[in-house]
Amino acid sequence: MESIKNRKARQLSILVLIFVAIVVVSLYSISVGSINISIPDILSILSGKAVADDTFGPIIMNIRLPRTLATIMGGACLALSGLLLQIFFKNPIVEPYILGVSSGATLFVGLVLLGGFSFGLKSLPPMGLFGGAFLGAMLVMVVVVFASQKVKNITTLLIIGMMAGFICNAFTSILTAFADKEQLHGFVMWSMGSFSGFSWPQVQFLYGIGCPMIILAFVLSKPLNAMLFGENYAISMGLSMKKFRVVVILIASVLTATITAFAGPISFVGLAVPHMVRITMGTSDNRILIPGVILAGALMTGVCDLCARMILSPIELPLGVITALIGAPIVVYLLVHKTKGNEL
Repeated sequence: MESIKNRKARQLSILVLIFVAIVVVSLYSISVGSINISIPDILSILSGKAVADDTFGPIIMNIRLPRTLATIMGGACLALSGLLLQIFFKNPIVEPYILGVSSGATLFVGLVLLGGFSFGLKSLPPMGLFGGAFLGAMLVMVVVVFASQKVKNITTLLIIGMMAGFICNAFTSILTAFADKEQLHGFVMWSMGSFSGFSWPQVQFLYGIGCPMIILAFVLSKPLNAMLFGENYAISMGLSMKKFRVVVILIASVLTATITAFAGPISFVGLAVPHMVRITMGTSDNRILIPGVILAGALMTGVCDLCARMILSPIELPLGVITALIGAPIVVYLLVHKTKGNEL
């Protein structure tokens, strides 16, 4: 049996390996494109040094670096949101997309984007998109949490979440039916899911929201561990369940809303990454899982974004398609071949 010391060493090694992989993937993502840029030139530009071709600087600093940074934070937020919801609902198949949170965010972003043009708004500030996505995500989460107080059967609760998502999708379809081509094009492109076109103000906004939520999730690691043993045990340890529910829902909703607002609805990351990390790390300790899913989520989204750009270049595939194609086989493989592990 693996000793505690060896297990911790193995877990730390995995975290370091994932971090190194993120750096490698990020540099490669910045390097490749319609114009290939060497790694030495990238490092020189990032360090403020001049390079032979002065067109490389604007390409890296204005296009590729913002996208790469957004991809890292986006994957981290989606994976962490999925982990929090899985613990909250005590179910390993829960994620924002399945529970309809992303659908709610999509509906309200549709109201902002399509409705905004109707009132003569040609562009919207980051807060406008975020506010719409947050309201939509919170609305669905409130419905699901309210249902969780009335329904004890997990399957029924998941169906309620899915139905809420279907309802949101139906209203979104109604919006698109009444939108003209100019309005519809931007919304359809957004709804496919992509980290392309990120500007520095959007990246700053993304990190300004994501970093505090990630820190707050770290603070909640011990209460989250207590929840693994049931609500009664958590209450006996002095945890206020009402406040805890509000905080967890708030974090998960803010994380989902922030990414959905800027990158569109991206499924599967919140479902797949917690499974991968839980099985690979061989633990359910959230002090290990939280940094694990943050790093693994950033890596998975970075790899998927790179594949979406390069597979049929110069055509860019929807990111959600790539996350499902890459994530699903990995999860199935890990579940089939694992010999031991901890379930929620």
